[in-house]
Amino acid sequence: MNPVTPAAEVRSPADLIARRPLGQSLEAPFYVSEEFFGLDIEAVFARHWLFVAAEAELPEPGDYVTVTIGPYSVIVVRDDDEDVRAFHNVCRHRGARILNEERGSVGNIVCGYHRWTYGVDGRLLHAESQVPGFDPKCFSLRSVHARTVAGLVFICLAETPPDDFDEVAARVEPYLAPHNLAKAKVATQIDLVENGNWKLTLENNRECYHCTGHPELQACYFPIYGYQEQDIPPALRPAYERFQRADADARRTYESLGLPYAAIEELDTRTTGFRIQREPLDQAGESYTPDGTAACKRLLADFPTARLGRLSMHLQPNSWFHVMADHAITFTAVPLSPDRTLVRTTWLVHADAVEGIDYDLDTLTKVWKATNDQDAAFVARAHQGISSPAYLPGPYGPTEEDVEAFVNWYVTRLKAHLSHLERQR
Repeated sequence: MNPVTPAAEVRSPADLIARRPLGQSLEAPFYVSEEFFGLDIEAVFARHWLFVAAEAELPEPGDYVTVTIGPYSVIVVRDDDEDVRAFHNVCRHRGARILNEERGSVGNIVCGYHRWTYGVDGRLLHAESQVPGFDPKCFSLRSVHARTVAGLVFICLAETPPDDFDEVAARVEPYLAPHNLAKAKVATQIDLVENGNWKLTLENNRECYHCTGHPELQACYFPIYGYQEQDIPPALRPAYERFQRADADARRTYESLGLPYAAIEELDTRTTGFRIQREPLDQAGESYTPDGTAACKRLLADFPTARLGRLSMHLQPNSWFHVMADHAITFTAVPLSPDRTLVRTTWLVHADAVEGIDYDLDTLTKVWKATNDQDAAFVARAHQGISSPAYLPGPYGPTEEDVEAFVNWYVTRLKAHLSHLERQR
């Protein structure tokens, strides 16, 4: 195989995008350049549906979170009719940032500069000292597309969002709905900044080739994701055999309870790429804990058993989810700069579960706190290596098919965006 031409010889992102070969990692500028970082925000994060919060983060009317995506700031708020709305966090007077806190609760949304006041439905309610004939109806907050799917909140910054999201929502909702996430509560939320490009965070998440570096996770998780039976190495053969027995038992349970479990994988064949599947966990098979037993005595819904394994969902470009009988975990990765990515992890439990009685917070979070810290170290190492002039793209192995699918989806979206811009000229 001929070595890839050094990226310095290629002048434009369009050239790098066009020449990306299948089955290999991306060239260095995709990860380290400011130009690609800006393109990622413009072509990916500003044009696709993004998971931004669980409904449990907005339990009452007036509760809000603010979300920062590149230069955009968005207010996500529950209105007085208990619907979730989203607005650009920009005052319609002279453009001041309205809400500075990451989360809170308001009666009305008040700009701290000149006190323009908006309802939680975005309507301008008060603007002092305006000229005669000033029409407040013309100065509502600019809305952002928002919708909920089985307790998860998504926004899209584009004027015209991808039109396949309704179909995706209809396909994943039957998997998620039995867990009643819309009625859950937040047990805790942890933000971690990884010292690497957001695509490295997602690539790392989409494979288990590195899972020997996750001892806490391997205690309760079958580390065979991405492997075909013929490719199982000897060291993983015992885990694979346990998985086969657990999977047969789990399928009988899922079928008896009417829970969908079959894998749906459309990661790079549609605009809103996704994957969802229900599978068993190791040991007790109930939850992500050191021994696999349920971390919360109060289950999320009226399940007759806690031994439901994990329901996992990946959603392009930047979120993934694990939902068990006793709790759920949401993850989202937000690019901060070419070499910094915010990873937000939220643990959800039943609304009536009581900390210290129904669950211990350390037990609930132990596996994924350790795993996230380990992943952050892996991502930092990857970014450091890619930043070297010696870096050349390397091949993806058979267990890294989902990494290739993510990268292929990403490159396809960049091509579509550049083509759109070309047509507009």
